[in-house]
Amino acid sequence: MSIDVIRPRDLTAAQVARWSELQRVDPAFDSPFLSPQWARTVERAQAESARGLQVAVVKQDGRDVGFMAARLGAYTALPAGAPMCDYQALVAEPGLSVDPHDLVHAFGVHRFDFSAMLESQAAFAPYARGRTVSRVVDMAGGWGAYEAERRAAGVGLIKDIEKKRRKVTKDLATPVFNAFSRSSGDFERMIGWKRDQLRATHQTDIFETPWTQRLLRELFDSRDPEFGGALFTLHIGDKLAAAHFHVHGRRTVHAWIIAHDPAFERYSPGMMLFLDVLRWMDGTPYSRLDLGCGDQRFKQELSNAVQGVTQGFVGVPSAADLVRRAAYGVVAAAEALPLGPASHLPAKALRRMDQWRGLRIAR
Repeated sequence: MSIDVIRPRDLTAAQVARWSELQRVDPAFDSPFLSPQWARTVERAQAESARGLQVAVVKQDGRDVGFMAARLGAYTALPAGAPMCDYQALVAEPGLSVDPHDLVHAFGVHRFDFSAMLESQAAFAPYARGRTVSRVVDMAGGWGAYEAERRAAGVGLIKDIEKKRRKVTKDLATPVFNAFSRSSGDFERMIGWKRDQLRATHQTDIFETPWTQRLLRELFDSRDPEFGGALFTLHIGDKLAAAHFHVHGRRTVHAWIIAHDPAFERYSPGMMLFLDVLRWMDGTPYSRLDLGCGDQRFKQELSNAVQGVTQGFVGVPSAADLVRRAAYGVVAAAEALPLGPASHLPAKALRRMDQWRGLRIAR
């Protein structure tokens, strides 16, 4: 076994096809974030500063058997597109055994940090320092079967949202849904709402970094049926009430940027739009809506499946490895103390630092 490291743009057509073929082998790999198109789109968005964006190509007996993209710094590596990348994995043949340290050595760094590694990646399990789940809506049986299953499970969210739909129809106008909208005005309005929300909640404005806006705009302009951005909108009367910008693969739509007009808050237009997206999926190639990580009520009630993911790092003996071990040690010590919400402050600080690193590294 050997590992070659090349830039995404240098992948041959045969390698791109092979990578996509391996994605189809395991349903867990059916995510746009694990595709060769994601790595290439991120590389273009980051432009000349993307020299550190590389793909590890695992070879066995002369065949390409595994692919993983990462953004390389001087000593550490992050997932390609972090913090905008919601999943990480070595997309490989079933049963392939690769020591993660070999990937770190091949990348030429001292440490690889991951934030949402597929839990099914057994090789990375010893290096996990935390676990969470991504909420998924499996629509393989269609809207009718899904709605019946949710009602049978005692979920009242769908009923509540439909009541609000009737209310807004009576009060104002019938909501109008549009899938794969090409309205640049609605797209820009959604970004503006999202930035306002991030500032109001004292979160990092990810759109201040130029490459993230370039990434979203290229995805919005994409016409590839198996990869790109998908803008879903909900209008009430002549006004945009909510917009979702999701990224899609061959079968999966991954919820990504979600925003709404605060003027329509009482009607929950964002949730109404989620239900419209799920209905729309009937008769399309898409059978899976990934809601991402988080314990929000709507994710818990809409989802009927989960995807486990882990956070952690793989390091080789080095200062970079020691620094990360110390950081996780502080997190573990704080979370073991009865400090209430303050126990989670070190973990939040570490996540905020990683977010800054991902945004800053490509400037």
